[in-house]
Amino acid sequence: MKTATLPSVRIEPELREAAESVLSDGESLSAFVEQSIRANIERRRLQGDFVARGLASRDRAKENGQ
Repeated sequence: MKTATLPSVRIEPELREAAESVLSDGESLSAFVEQSIRANIERRRLQGDFVARGLASRDRAKENGQ
């Protein structure tokens, strides 16, 4: 599979400095951004699953009269 690029995003210089200040040794800003995107995708998927389970539980409780 070919790789793709993300669109460029303009940010405040302070945000870039903050991101660069937390990079691990040898970590690039690009690697940090990629990992951040991956982590947020996973977090949103888990959050969506959590909400779906909660709504399903609510519906079951209503059906059972609990």
